[in-house]
Amino acid sequence: MSGDSDCTRTSPSVGSPSDNEFLPDRPRYVCSLSPDLIAKAREELQEKPEWRLRDVQALRDMVCKDYPTLGTCLDDAFLLRFLRARKFDYDRALQLLVNYHSCRRSWPEVFNNLKPSAIKAVLASGFVTVLPHLDTEGRHVVCIRPDRWTPSNYPITENIRAIYLTLEKLIQSEETQVNGIVILADYKGVSLSKASHFGPFVAKKVIGILQFFLHGSDLNSLHQNLPQRILPEEYGGTSGKLDIAAWNELLLASEEDFLHDFSQLVLPGDSSPSEALVSGDAEEKQSEEPLRGMKPQLYYCY
Repeated sequence: MSGDSDCTRTSPSVGSPSDNEFLPDRPRYVCSLSPDLIAKAREELQEKPEWRLRDVQALRDMVCKDYPTLGTCLDDAFLLRFLRARKFDYDRALQLLVNYHSCRRSWPEVFNNLKPSAIKAVLASGFVTVLPHLDTEGRHVVCIRPDRWTPSNYPITENIRAIYLTLEKLIQSEETQVNGIVILADYKGVSLSKASHFGPFVAKKVIGILQFFLHGSDLNSLHQNLPQRILPEEYGGTSGKLDIAAWNELLLASEEDFLHDFSQLVLPGDSSPSEALVSGDAEEKQSEEPLRGMKPQLYYCY
C-alpha cells in the first residue's frame, strides 16, 4: 500500500467525534485498556480518551501533508503507538514515525524479508527471549544474551532482526504501550573478539531504531528494580530456570501479523526517496547519548 493512495482518501476534520465512521476500509479502534491503565495513560502520557481519535487524526493529517509518500500504515491503533511514545506531542510523534521508516529504508539487510520464520536460528540459540512474568510496573522483561551467539553461524544482523521482531510483537499490546518494556542485556562471558561485532556503528543503528536509554547495573541493583520472584535462577531469581520455548512458540505463531504489517512499508528501491527522511538534530543527539554509557557488563534498560 503506497502512502499516496492512503493520504489521498477523504479524511474527516480534526476533532470529529466519529472519525472512524468515515473510514470503513480502516480498522475501527477499540480501546483495550483497563480503567486503571486509562487513568495511568492520562496522568503519565497526557492521553485523554475523549480526545484520542482527534489526536490520531491530527497526526494522520500531518503525515499526509508533510510526508505524502511515506508509505506508512495510517490505522488509528498504529498511529496511537507513536503518540503515546511521545506523550501526545504531535511534532515529536511525527518525527518518531519518520525516523521509524528512515531506519528501515537505510538498513535493508535487517528489514528485508523480516518475519519470525526467518530468524529461527537466533530464537533457538536463546540470544533473545521474554521472561514469562511482568514486573511490578506491568512491564514485559526482554532478556538478551550475546554469549549465546556464535558469529560463525550467522551475521550479527540476524540478532538485531530477532530483537526488533520481539519488541515489535510486544509493542502491539496497548498495555505495553502504556507500561513500557524492560530490557535485560547480559554481557557476561562475551569475549573481546565477539564484542567487536557490536561496534559503535551497529550500536548506534540499533539505538536509532529502538530509542533506548541504557544504564550500567550489577545484580544487586538489578534486584532493586526487578523483583527476584520474576527473574530466572541465572539472575539470582526464584522463578526457575530460564525457558525460551514459550516465547519462541508465541513469536513464530505470529507470522501473519508481520506479513501484514510490513507489506505496507516502502523499502529501498521503491519510489519514496530516503533523503526526505533524514532524522533531525535532536533525535540524532538522543541516539548518540546512550552510547557513552555502554560497558561490557549487565545492563538494565527501560
